[in-house]
Amino acid sequence: MKTQYGDVSVQIHGHVAMLQIDRPPHNFVSVELMRDLADALEAIDAERELRASVLAAAGKTFCAGADLASPTGVGGAGMEGINPLYVQAVRLFSTRKPIVAAVQGAAIGAGLGLALVADFRVAAPEARFAANFVKLGFHPGFGITHTLPRVVGQQRAALMCLTARRIKAAEALGWGLIDQMVPMEELRSAALSLAGELAENAPLAVQSTRATMRTGLAAAVKAQTDHELIEQTALRKTADFAEGVRSVNERRPGVFVGA
Repeated sequence: MKTQYGDVSVQIHGHVAMLQIDRPPHNFVSVELMRDLADALEAIDAERELRASVLAAAGKTFCAGADLASPTGVGGAGMEGINPLYVQAVRLFSTRKPIVAAVQGAAIGAGLGLALVADFRVAAPEARFAANFVKLGFHPGFGITHTLPRVVGQQRAALMCLTARRIKAAEALGWGLIDQMVPMEELRSAALSLAGELAENAPLAVQSTRATMRTGLAAAVKAQTDHELIEQTALRKTADFAEGVRSVNERRPGVFVGA
């Protein structure tokens, strides 16, 4: 049985819900998609028989982030498109049951932020992770400046955010950014297996322990996205941001002037 929440489909495997983002080829983040995902996760929270979720995506890319460069993307509405996105992000971090992300390809920008919503990440060798905001002349968002250091440590998070470097799956495994690396053809079964391992335990105890270990996380993401939005609003007015968008569209390095 499949349930649809906009571009998010949900299939049940015993006590585990498999959520799939259906916006290939890039699975770009949008306000509507994040609302669909939050609605699905909140519905899963309300289902007593469901104890864990797997978050997956259709196609070769897990999530290429928020489309800041195209007029029809999140960035096309200016900061009015970004702020509601962060409202939905806080909803994602507020859900109660554990989540395993299955990352098959690129998790870039807000896509990295989405992967960091999950408690655990299983990835294929083809997976790549990047906080590429500075290449756009932009400030990181989606709470990444809080959630990424929480997972990989302050120094490695700074390296990712200030260089925009793409981190391959093998390196991400060593950093603790992912918890398991498996061949592409085994990705979903491995993610389901890990979610099933979580679901074997007493569900109230799992949720209670998770809540303790994530104490204050949703509130911290709210505070951090509020600050990120201020920085992003200021940088959006710069010549470097305009050049960053052009350079990304033209697939070339940006020529930045610091203004």
